[in-house]
Amino acid sequence: MPINILMPALSPTMEEGTLTRWHKSEGDEVEAGDVIAEIETDKATMEFEAVDEGTIGKILISEGTGNVKVNTPIAVLLEEGENADDIDMSETANENTSTAQDDPAPKEEQEAVSTEDKSKPSSSAASDAQPQKEQSQKAQSQTDKGTRIFASPLAKRLAKDAGLDLAKIEGSGPRGRIVKADIEAIKSGSGQKKLADAAPASAAGSSISSATGPDAKKLADMLDIPYRAEANSGMRKTIAKRLVESKQTVPHYYLSVECKLDALMALRKQINDQADGAYKISVNDFIIKATGLALKAVPDANTSWTDAETLYYERADVSVAVATEAGLITPIIKEVENKTLSQISIEMKDLAGRAREGKLKPEEYQGGTCSVSNLGMFGIKSFSAIINPPQSAIIAVGAGETRPAFDDDGNVIPVTFMTATGSFDHRSIDGAVGAQFLAAFKGYLENPFTMLV
Repeated sequence: MPINILMPALSPTMEEGTLTRWHKSEGDEVEAGDVIAEIETDKATMEFEAVDEGTIGKILISEGTGNVKVNTPIAVLLEEGENADDIDMSETANENTSTAQDDPAPKEEQEAVSTEDKSKPSSSAASDAQPQKEQSQKAQSQTDKGTRIFASPLAKRLAKDAGLDLAKIEGSGPRGRIVKADIEAIKSGSGQKKLADAAPASAAGSSISSATGPDAKKLADMLDIPYRAEANSGMRKTIAKRLVESKQTVPHYYLSVECKLDALMALRKQINDQADGAYKISVNDFIIKATGLALKAVPDANTSWTDAETLYYERADVSVAVATEAGLITPIIKEVENKTLSQISIEMKDLAGRAREGKLKPEEYQGGTCSVSNLGMFGIKSFSAIINPPQSAIIAVGAGETRPAFDDDGNVIPVTFMTATGSFDHRSIDGAVGAQFLAAFKGYLENPFTMLV
């Protein structure tokens, strides 16, 4: 019997993905373990391996198709002795329908359907009374249109909060009922009615505004400002969503320290000279190591907040921000406190390279107990980073800067300083704990030999 190949869930949080490329064509033979396609999740492009053997009978989802929900059939695999005539497309369609039903409609839409179901007569009575019912409904609908707006309670509340006029919104629910999705579509600018049309008369002066501020596209069009528009990738949308949630829901506070790097730079040169090309330690490798050791020295800073409890991690997994063409991603160096600088260096180069190619596995960028973001290579002296939930801390590192300073004898000497700013979640890390963590971090960087023992 033909086997439906389903869109896989390649990460614990994946709900849909983009089928970027097929490695197999219709008629190709497949063995278990063969790479048959590449799937783009919100953070990476991953290879999809076959779990059964057979022949690709039909490809249902073409290359480049986005927003394909998990468990949607994407191809049909024929077993030995079967051919394309054995494919029952009705069963495939039924499975698609079943998949859609497994993803329940919003609660208010279910309530609308449930209310209608309760008002329906039994099948026998409905058959006899159908003509009168249709006439009655038509007359009632015409009356209701002039006196009543059909909208779910949640849609009404969302419309009120957004300042939208329900009378000017076309509903997509049963019998034209306005539901949550209609309001959200208008707020995002993708609804049937433009936000300017749905806005109340009193808001006429803000017709170019959106739910999150001025609508850049409408404003540019109105002022005839030339621009180039590119659709946001799934990765970019995910970054935007998570960062907005972080700034809105996590009570950030910020602490900064200046670290002297002269001893570290001297040790780094000595290590790299002795390595003779086997590896090359960077300043960032020292920073990652110092972060891991500081988390172990101040375990109260190695935490995550939940409403029920605070998690205290027993190892230091450091997420390191890497810029890619698609957006920012944070591969993780795990158990940093137990790894040598050379191990961290080699592992970081591998992870960063595969991050830029979109080849990281979910477990290589999901998780982590603290993050490091280094913009020093761009000449940035200092900055504050946004916490990456569910973590409770991130260290923002600036460029080293040589400035005059006094030595112990009062003589003026050149010293290289680097500013590091910690962003902390005040729910799980108190100010004093954040200060202790940064003091430990500074201590390791200014006394780098302690990282070698």
